[in-house]
Amino acid sequence: MRFVADLHIHSKYSRATSREMSPESLWRWGQLKGINVIGTGDFTHPSWIKELQEKLEPTGNGLFRLKDGFKTDDVPDSCRADLFFLLSAEISCIYGKGGRTRKIHSIIFVPDFSAAARINTALSKIGNLNADGRPILGLDAKKLLKIVMDASADAMLVPAHAWTPHFSVFGAMSGFDSLEECFEELTPHIHAIETGLSSDPRMNRRLSQLDGITLISNSDAHSPR
Repeated sequence: MRFVADLHIHSKYSRATSREMSPESLWRWGQLKGINVIGTGDFTHPSWIKELQEKLEPTGNGLFRLKDGFKTDDVPDSCRADLFFLLSAEISCIYGKGGRTRKIHSIIFVPDFSAAARINTALSKIGNLNADGRPILGLDAKKLLKIVMDASADAMLVPAHAWTPHFSVFGAMSGFDSLEECFEELTPHIHAIETGLSSDPRMNRRLSQLDGITLISNSDAHSPR
């Protein structure tokens, strides 16, 4: 099945984001742009996940839909379509490894609020989840992957904007030369990377170590417009 998805966005609780980043606004603008599945972003933030629990309902397949009471009637008939949400978050890991400071951003996807709660409980013991919708934690990216794996067999971690010079797994300034160097024996559990604005899928396909890795590209949106 082919569909259009934007799985990396942020909520109004992340720094430098629009106050319009609400479930209702994402539902409206997603339809106007022809998107079928949108990541919620920022499920680690206590206020945002509370709002998501209030306004979204599960469809039974790992996705969510906006409850009818929060839908508006200002979407043109020509744009109206089913739009679903996937619970997602981005974590900024800053830590030392191999004699260097590493700064790695990762996207997390989970199938339900229970898995999100388990991840939030683990991460709240490491840093302040209230400070930013994209929390900055002194946590090894490999250990973050283990937390995600322990939360649910259907949860997934995807290295974000993998080639950005700063804050990425392959970043020239603070990343690694391979996925194996970063995630070690847990590397087989990395099934995808995000290309980001620093590369496109065809550029990534020139690197043989990514032959078995799915490539995804997203907006990293800070505004719904």
